[in-house]
Formats: sequence, structure tokens, C-alpha cells
Amino acid sequence: MDKKIQAPISNEDAKSLRAGDYVYITGTIYTARDAAHKRMYEALEKNQQLPIEMANNIIYYMGPSPAREGRSIGSAGPTTASRMDKYAPKLLDLGLKGMIGKGKRSQAVRDAIVRNGSVYFAAIGGAGAILSKCIKKSEVIAYDDLGTEAIRKLYVEDFPVIVVIDSEGNNLYETAIEKYKE
Repeated sequence: MDKKIQAPISNEDAKSLRAGDYVYITGTIYTARDAAHKRMYEALEKNQQLPIEMANNIIYYMGPSPAREGRSIGSAGPTTASRMDKYAPKLLDLGLKGMIGKGKRSQAVRDAIVRNGSVYFAAIGGAGAILSKCIKKSEVIAYDDLGTEAIRKLYVEDFPVIVVIDSEGNNLYETAIEKYKE
């Protein structure tokens, strides 16, 4: 089913999404990859404030290429989500409602998604140039020294994703295999 949601995402919207839904996100999302996640995790260990509020926000696991003239961002495809699995449960427990990446997630992340009524979306790998057209604004807001892995605030319009793991723990990667076997 095709759905349109606003970001930040409400608890109701997150819980209404089902594995396999095609979703178009409009609003503000943030980027963070391995190095930014590690830094945020270390900040939490030291009881320091994070550079972004987790509650109801969506983090896109992406590090863009340089923007072409007249564009807000360069190619902006997803990175492998499992590289953030060590850090994701803590951020989900702080209220993170959505994550966008590609690939499978650990059982600990899946459990945290269910525990917090969150959702894991997949963006199409290899389609970064096309996805970048949905990103209307991009601004580095933290960890500028990390270059492409800095945290960015993005404004997106109809950013296309697929629900992989929904708030009930249904996992498209598993259900699609079973359906294919039939």
C-alpha cells in the first residue's frame, strides 16, 4: 500500500505502517553514518547532550557526494544499516522513530523497534542520484569534521522508501522469502 507521511513521524503514523508498504516521506530527516553514530554513542556514555533530538525523528544512513552546481546535495543513496546496529537500540530507546538504510538488521535492533513502536525503512541502493532529487535542502548541523559522515538536516519531499521492519516486528525480508516459496 502507498502511504504519505510527514517527518518528524508521529507515533500513530509509525504504528500504522506495515512491512511492505511503499512510503513517501515529506519533512525534516537527519543523516548519520558509522562515525557520527559512534560519536553520539560516546556522548551518551559521558552523559552529554546529543546534537539532534531523537524523539520522533528519522535518521537516514547516508553520506552524500558533493553537490553539483544548483543542487542542495549530490548522490544520496543508502548505506548498509547493520553497521549502525551496535548503536541503534540506544537511539531507539531515546525516541528515534525511523531509520532508513539498506540490508538486514540484528535481533537487538528488531527488538528495540518493537519495544519503541518504531520502523525501519529501506531506500533503493544504487539509486542515489535519483533519491537526491527528493532532497530539497541540506545543512550540516554537527560533526562537520567528519566530512560526508557529518550529521545533516535534510528537507525531503516525497522521499520514497519501503517499510522493511514495522512496529510489530514484521520483517519484509523474511515474509517476502516465504511468499516467494509459495
